[in-house]
Amino acid sequence: MSRFQQSIVDSVQQALVVQDEQAEALRVRQMQVVLTKTATGSGDMDALFSLERRFRLVFIRCHFVGGTGLAPLTLALDSNAGAAYDAVLFTLVRAGTNRDVNFRISVEENADPSPWTFQPGSQLRLRWTNPDSGNMTWGLSVGLANAS
Repeated sequence: MSRFQQSIVDSVQQALVVQDEQAEALRVRQMQVVLTKTATGSGDMDALFSLERRFRLVFIRCHFVGGTGLAPLTLALDSNAGAAYDAVLFTLVRAGTNRDVNFRISVEENADPSPWTFQPGSQLRLRWTNPDSGNMTWGLSVGLANAS
């Protein structure tokens, strides 16, 4: 191979390395984007959240307005793998007026691979029985991010 041809091959290889680095940086940025999904109501809460690909739970926030009373709020997995893999992930014993929910997965726990990563087709279900239905309203925000 001539010097000129080798120079072309070296230039192309360097360009491919740069392109690979840029593609990896883009993939990393996309994994850090948090999509916020919401639900609201004045009755009982039974909200499902998911993404079309593997995803990670980043946060759950819920604010309650009006009415009185507290009730357990439960986060459960409705697994795409079937009922044998469904699980209650956590329960906050007292949620309601003056007891908002602010649950954030720590950076250490949310790094891939994370125990808070779920498969495509799986859904996260938040349930809460409104102790003052019709008088107490709730607003729910759930942060999900794509997982590699």
